[in-house]
Amino acid sequence: MSDFFDSLETRDPLERESDLMARLPQQIDYAKAHSAYFGKALAGVDATAVNTRAALAKLPVLRKNALIELQKKQMPFGGLTATPPGKPAAPYARLGRIYSSPGPIYDPEGRGPDWWRFARSLFAAGFRAGDLMHNTFSYHFTPAGFMFESAAQAIGCCVFPAGTGQTEMQVGAIADLKPVAYVGTPSFLKIILEKADEQKSDVSSLKKALLSGEAFFPAQKALFAARGISCFQAYATADIGLIAYETEAQSGMVLAEDLILEIVRPGTGDPVLAGEVGEVIVTAFNPDYPLIRFATGDMTAILPGISPCGRTNTRIKGWIGRADQTTKVKGMFVHPEQVAEIVKCHGEIVKARLVVTNPDGNDLMTLHCETAAASDPLAQAVSNSLRNISKLRGEVNLVAPGSLSNDGKVIEDLRKYD
Repeated sequence: MSDFFDSLETRDPLERESDLMARLPQQIDYAKAHSAYFGKALAGVDATAVNTRAALAKLPVLRKNALIELQKKQMPFGGLTATPPGKPAAPYARLGRIYSSPGPIYDPEGRGPDWWRFARSLFAAGFRAGDLMHNTFSYHFTPAGFMFESAAQAIGCCVFPAGTGQTEMQVGAIADLKPVAYVGTPSFLKIILEKADEQKSDVSSLKKALLSGEAFFPAQKALFAARGISCFQAYATADIGLIAYETEAQSGMVLAEDLILEIVRPGTGDPVLAGEVGEVIVTAFNPDYPLIRFATGDMTAILPGISPCGRTNTRIKGWIGRADQTTKVKGMFVHPEQVAEIVKCHGEIVKARLVVTNPDGNDLMTLHCETAAASDPLAQAVSNSLRNISKLRGEVNLVAPGSLSNDGKVIEDLRKYD
């Protein structure tokens, strides 16, 4: 039995990169031709010239939070889907399902097996043909339940569509049917195990789990391991599908095939240095929903080297936090994009972080800037930019390069209210 889902997972990294960059101009050209949104957003872009990461980084970013307003202006998907050629009036022609996420944001699903590309994450977690999988992700409104079901069926698993809630019935089904695999959130798996203990039901058939949808804490991992359940994580969004997944190496998450990942400074489209925490931006090779430079709003960092498991794609740390660090100071919103604008005004600044405190109960902003050219004139100039761009006064602290923490934070709110 192979340890890998397919040969793509063990390609030479240079071969993978060459393949992605060769396909990128085609996907951009396709998106321009068949998506109303990208037809306008990339109108002046020569698709054939976008064949490097540097060229890709010059294209505009599409942020997840922008989808709400785009969809309000143009239903059902803000002009982002690519309908079949010659059928612009048939937005559902090539779609299989439509889902709703909070906002609301409507998410399309195309037709075909494993459309969300989750099969390789299940395979890496040890799921195999013939396994019975207990699926506790919701089948209502959101896509998670179908994401995992279609992937499980693609590798030959049988699926029990448990959905969410009804814990006693969940325990009863596990005790009766003896599934070996679980998918869902870690917190719900813990609830199921605790309910089984309370009912004195045998759920020991569960031996492997693929978890997603929320943070997975070390205490939970230890609890499940004590029960003989091997747990793996998958990182995904309702827009992109699978982005990265854990393997038996348990050493970061391996990026899914068929994606281009960028890590950028929050509030910008500018790539960060290798290993630095930043916002996840994904370009997907999807003919139904061809998202180009899609900013998920999540933060992570790239890990050096390849996974000890033998998969050669890029590794990331996994989900670290949210990039949208917007906060309100003295009644006015301050955004990461404003901090980025200040940095661009002053070439001497390498990196900046706006820290908000409230000594004596009064809001105070301090912009900490990494620079090798600290001086009083620079501090004054930055202070003026801070006031002009944010419409608020604040202090400026110039620090040496490398002084600020590598955690992706552009705005840090340290106010105390007790």
